[in-house]
Amino acid sequence: MLGALGQLKAQGITIGLSLSGSAQAATLRQALEVTIDGAPLFGAVQATWNILEPSAGPALAEAYTAGLLVIVKEALANGRLTQRNDDPAFAPQRALLEKHAARLGTSLDALALAAALHQPWAGIVLSGAATVAQLDSNLKALYVAWDEPAAAAVAAIAEPAEAYWATRKALAWN
Repeated sequence: MLGALGQLKAQGITIGLSLSGSAQAATLRQALEVTIDGAPLFGAVQATWNILEPSAGPALAEAYTAGLLVIVKEALANGRLTQRNDDPAFAPQRALLEKHAARLGTSLDALALAAALHQPWAGIVLSGAATVAQLDSNLKALYVAWDEPAAAAVAAIAEPAEAYWATRKALAWN
């Protein structure tokens, strides 16, 4: 299997991997060790990273440094970082995020996407927009004047990876 992937890479095709779950960082670090004829096999990685689940960040930075294109998926935490999330248990975190979104003149979803866009290793950030209205709101992330108070606020609401993935698994839209 690796040999076949190596042949595709030799033909100029970028070989990537997609990660999910609480062990993303460990899996990525193992993948970074895979070589064909002494050269790294993978040229791109797609992984979940968002302000609730940033645990893969250091490994994604390593992948970027190693030359991989890093694609961020689930930057809106499957809707948890949008107006759609009316879970009372999330209300304190949402209030904090909305305070910073208002301070920066943007929306909750754009704030969350801006956090991903401001990771120096993030090459592509997927929005997941399904409607024109969602896309319009998501695009505001490009104009957020990201600052240290926003970075500190989002860092404060990060969840342990295992807790994040347990919550994600329980979401009705999963």
